[in-house]
Amino acid sequence: MSLITVLGASGFIGSALVHRLTEMGVSCQTPDRKQKLTGTHLGDVIYCIGLTADFRSRPLETVEAHVCHLLHVLRDCDFQSLVYLSSTRVYRNQTAVASEDASISVDSSTQDDLYNISKLMGESVALACGRRVRIVRLSNVYGSDFTSENFLSVMVRDAVSNKRITLRTSPDSEKDYISINDVVGGLIKIARGGKHDIYNLASGVNVSNLQLTRKIADLTGCRITFEPSSARQSFPMISIDRMRSEFGFQPASVLDDLETVIGSCKAHFEKQHGAE
Repeated sequence: MSLITVLGASGFIGSALVHRLTEMGVSCQTPDRKQKLTGTHLGDVIYCIGLTADFRSRPLETVEAHVCHLLHVLRDCDFQSLVYLSSTRVYRNQTAVASEDASISVDSSTQDDLYNISKLMGESVALACGRRVRIVRLSNVYGSDFTSENFLSVMVRDAVSNKRITLRTSPDSEKDYISINDVVGGLIKIARGGKHDIYNLASGVNVSNLQLTRKIADLTGCRITFEPSSARQSFPMISIDRMRSEFGFQPASVLDDLETVIGSCKAHFEKQHGAE
């Protein structure tokens, strides 16, 4: 495999990707966002720059990360191919199973759709630039990410450190979760020569809050509370037929992986306390 440039290498996905590439012996470079990239050959780029849980409080930074910095790379940089990390959240308003060819609806007057619109703008610009680009729509990524404000990370952290989880979404709320290990492996396969322009990188299975909290409570003994006003938040099922047919993709189950994730979280806090 030729040179890989990971943009956003300090983030959860980017750092895991760099670690895997290094293990594989792949030549990899990880410039920071302030580093000048013009005049340098970047090889195959994997664009991991982005915001997730904090996009509502940082709307301008969200657009900067998802669109503006991408424009600079597409317009001014020398690269062989580019993989742009988008999100299955763009399917939020879908009712049917969401495939890569689905028509997508957004509402610019809704604050929650800012994230989706910025990701779709990044996708559109990348696909229209006339260069070799692939779009990867990621579902909710889980793993040893215990400092973020992402939903599952917060739940596991609260269960381990506070022995209590309080949720503001209903027990029957559901979404798709995918392991960081499956994400990294999938991204590398797509970057090596994916045949399609757009891929869903997900588990293909929705898991409810009730399923997650029951499993976490069994493993930690924590107390679960759903606020009385909890609303139902449900996302469509994500089709992963394209990943399965092209790469034989068989993603892990978040419910099966929770014991390992919780064990990693406990080790993380023990290490922190030992350093104090």
